[in-house]
Amino acid sequence: MMWLYKCETDKDLNGSYAVVIIHLHALFIFQKCDTSKHKVLAVSICTQSLPYFAAKFNLCVNDAAKRLCGFLKSLGVHYVFDTTIAADFSILESQKEFVQRYQQRNQEEHALPMFASACPGWIRYAERVLTNPVTPHICTAKSPQQIMGSLVKGYFARQQNLSPDKIFHIIVAPCYDKKLEALREDFYTPLYNSQDVDCVLTSGEIVQIMEQKNISMKEVAEVAVDSLFGEIKEEDVLRHDGRRSDGYLEHIFKHAAKELFDMDVKEITYKTLKNKDFQEVTLEKDGETVLRFAAAYGFRNIQNVVLKLKKGKFLYHFVEVLACPGGCLNGKGQAQTEDGKPDKVLLSQMEEVYAAIPIRLPETSMHVQKLYQDWLEGMDSKKVQETLHTKYCAVNQTASSMDIKW
Repeated sequence: MMWLYKCETDKDLNGSYAVVIIHLHALFIFQKCDTSKHKVLAVSICTQSLPYFAAKFNLCVNDAAKRLCGFLKSLGVHYVFDTTIAADFSILESQKEFVQRYQQRNQEEHALPMFASACPGWIRYAERVLTNPVTPHICTAKSPQQIMGSLVKGYFARQQNLSPDKIFHIIVAPCYDKKLEALREDFYTPLYNSQDVDCVLTSGEIVQIMEQKNISMKEVAEVAVDSLFGEIKEEDVLRHDGRRSDGYLEHIFKHAAKELFDMDVKEITYKTLKNKDFQEVTLEKDGETVLRFAAAYGFRNIQNVVLKLKKGKFLYHFVEVLACPGGCLNGKGQAQTEDGKPDKVLLSQMEEVYAAIPIRLPETSMHVQKLYQDWLEGMDSKKVQETLHTKYCAVNQTASSMDIKW
């Protein structure tokens, strides 16, 4: 069984997606899966979505993951994955790229600052509004969502002896912008006529499905989340450093401190600037500030950062940019009340849940190291660049172009 969806796209004169309207017919129309087209229905759940289900249904995060898996499988989903391993790859590639950019800063005009690339709302704004002054500064590492798409349609499909187009891949995410990210033309395989991610549902839309079916999370059987590696099942939910996101700033900062200055940073101290969503972190050596990073969440702070860049008064080497104030946990696909306002009580509970999840460093994942060798042909291979990286550039708007305002 699978749910149907209808995706309508209008294209502008350049062929890029201008209008994307996703109807999930009442969100939940079910019928038998068209086995002539899709053999496997797979769902990948973003780590920042799990605290929403845990807080909303008063569950611990591990129970929430298992019950969500059980619910999805009751709908006919064959495999349920979590995206932590995809974020591992995204962080590791971002770390590596920052060190390279730092070392090339005197030879390459756009090497620094480097902006994070994981937030599709920020990327869309940069490509369509800010354009050339900003896009060369964006890290080329794909977001966790799109790396998960490559893992499912690439590695996992091969393990299952399936062509990518035989897998229908759905992402459960905190925000609506992930829907537009999935439709980018650079995340499409022409050979198989297949997107890396076929459909995105927000956490809130999953709850709407439950409500329509009159099912509570606490009534659903617990089922262990699947692994990309055969019969192995995922155990406890893990996360990365970072208070409300995948923690690109923390990981890149610590890695750069060690690689560039041979300094081990155990704890990071944030300095709040104009507001709690604009903070900076610095590294000093021999009385000199050698690294200056910032976290800029929400468009008010993003605009201030970009203004400084355009005026040539930019002091930062790296900025973790997220479109949502409060970070990914505060995505509008899950942390909103029925009238569209932020649910501050729920968000506070989600932050507590997220903070309690154990942290795992990407470097310590044996599965990641194995995939680099067996799937990607080495950490510095051409396949790594082709599979884990993309290019962000200015998008020419036309008079007929329209963007959805989520």
